[in-house]
Amino acid sequence: MSPPDPNGRDSLRARLRAATGPAHRALEDSLDWRARVATLAGYRDLLARLHGFHAAWEPAIGMELADEPFLGPRRRLALLAADLGHLGLSPTGIGALPGPGPVRLPGAGAAMGALYVLEGSTLGGQVIGRHITSLHGFSGDGLGYYRAHGPRTGAMWSIFLERLERFSDDHTAVTAGAVATFAALRVWLCGPQPGEAAGSITMPERETRLSETIMRKQ
Repeated sequence: MSPPDPNGRDSLRARLRAATGPAHRALEDSLDWRARVATLAGYRDLLARLHGFHAAWEPAIGMELADEPFLGPRRRLALLAADLGHLGLSPTGIGALPGPGPVRLPGAGAAMGALYVLEGSTLGGQVIGRHITSLHGFSGDGLGYYRAHGPRTGAMWSIFLERLERFSDDHTAVTAGAVATFAALRVWLCGPQPGEAAGSITMPERETRLSETIMRKQ
């Protein structure tokens, strides 16, 4: 039996894109990244917030996946620290940056869903990185986070999608992890939205319970 096509209509990736669409769009709409990176101070503030997020989520993902050869090249916390250092923040200042608190993911499926969000951001990050280069002149130092895998970004994403398909039987947990990560990232980067109704992202009941469990443990 041939392995599932990670780009097929029935792939886990396709189902994830559909299920996480509302949460993904909400993050993009709230973030307004062009305005955030328009000044060096704003860019540094965004990187500082991302540093706090990755400092909490990368260890949680690593604990559940327990596969450092796969996850290690996808960690970007060190890249954020290097970028912040280039922008003038001291190691002590970087170490004192706030974070959202410890994260507990209920299993490898949820961790893979969380990584889907973080690894997927390397794709759009190429666009953001080029924009930052045009604004502030960075081409290497100061752009590590958004440059990410550089010319290997497409290949790294393909490898990730192949691994993702191994979790098809655990798609409920993967989806819950991805939705919770999008939601947590939105709150951490943008703050809660005024007048937003709780539970506005629609998921099947079990996915909702799993997502709420992840969010409560932050």
